[in-house]
Amino acid sequence: MVQAADGQAGHGGALTPIRRLAAILGGSAGNLVEWYDWFAYASFSIYFAKVFFPKGDQTDQLLPTSVIFALGFVARPVGAWAMGLFADRAGRRSALAVSVMLMSVGSLLAALVPGFASIGAWAPALLTVARLIQGFSLGGQYGVSATYLSEMAGRGRRGFWSSFQFVTLIGGQLIALAVLIVLQHALNAAALEAWGWRVAFVIGAVLALTVFAVQIRLDETASYGAAKAEGAPRAETMLLFTRHPRETAIVFVLTSAGSLAFYAFTTYMQKFLTNTARFSKAQATDLSAWSLIGFLVVLPIAGWLGDRLGRKTLLGVSFGLLAVFTWPILTALARQTSEPGALLLLLTVLVLFSGYAAMSAVVKAELFPTHVRGLGVALPYALANAVFGGTAETVALSFKKAGLESGFYVYVSVVCAVAFAVAVRMRDTQKAGLIRED
Repeated sequence: MVQAADGQAGHGGALTPIRRLAAILGGSAGNLVEWYDWFAYASFSIYFAKVFFPKGDQTDQLLPTSVIFALGFVARPVGAWAMGLFADRAGRRSALAVSVMLMSVGSLLAALVPGFASIGAWAPALLTVARLIQGFSLGGQYGVSATYLSEMAGRGRRGFWSSFQFVTLIGGQLIALAVLIVLQHALNAAALEAWGWRVAFVIGAVLALTVFAVQIRLDETASYGAAKAEGAPRAETMLLFTRHPRETAIVFVLTSAGSLAFYAFTTYMQKFLTNTARFSKAQATDLSAWSLIGFLVVLPIAGWLGDRLGRKTLLGVSFGLLAVFTWPILTALARQTSEPGALLLLLTVLVLFSGYAAMSAVVKAELFPTHVRGLGVALPYALANAVFGGTAETVALSFKKAGLESGFYVYVSVVCAVAFAVAVRMRDTQKAGLIRED
């Protein structure tokens, strides 16, 4: 593999397995850290909610905290648009590094914001600013990371290697939960609510700076280098909607269901287990962690199956089963009193979800040509996340507040059914994908 003078990987030779693995690990590292920072908010919100919203009961405190969580998603389309264009014009590597640096800034701000008792309404306002910075950063990271990993993965194992984007996503969430578990054992509840939760954000800021130093040294992808050498059209926002409206709509619909299901079955589960199933906070954390460990193991297997059975087949099966089984699984989980029983239900629904999770990055990347791929993956994904993923907790808590909690189960099922209809009608990107380089 020829190494270009500017640090780009040359596209005149084959990418060796070692270089491919190094690129995938380096590209995944930013995704891991960014999702750790993102999920640290969700994982620790049960402790810092009353610091910023001291009035009312637990649901009253969690609801506005979840609104700030949702506002972070509002910034994600802006970050996706800006970083997607940047990645298509200046390169995937540069966009990855800038994105992770911004996450460090947002996490450090969240760690330092005083509580409501000290500065009043400025406290939730500054927390919102920190969350918006994180949202901008993550909005850019997802699309660029999906593009980078898909372009770096070899044709025969593209589904397997691209599944590591979701592996690192879950890894980030697990690290956030692990930090929470350690702090729960090291500190009492009063200390965690007073200052312990801030440690998680400090860790995130330091990790992001470390990954920045790694990513600025990554190889650029051969696909980006070839597009530049061939004089591909300059990426423009309207080009995405005028030349690729069908592909953009497909990414939006698949992401709508995928994001809603993901946040319902992972980040919201901690609240669901404590607020509905009546497990303790520590039990809810343990159950969430063990279910995510199981999910982490299943994801590469699902990626391997996607390479052999077909991406389209796996997507259709995943969304079809989620549409059918979400309501009964969540209904049973709400009535569950046994930790092993709850864990089995959580693992079951995450296995059903793994088909989408493993195929998410590669299918979206294969839909678009190189010169608009970063933007094409990132922008419709982030828009769908803002509408469906970012509001999942707020919608769920609102249904609960109204005494209609099962309405949320139906909502998730219906959105998954729509994605199933789209998945079975889309083209098979494994056979007709637009990533040409191996």
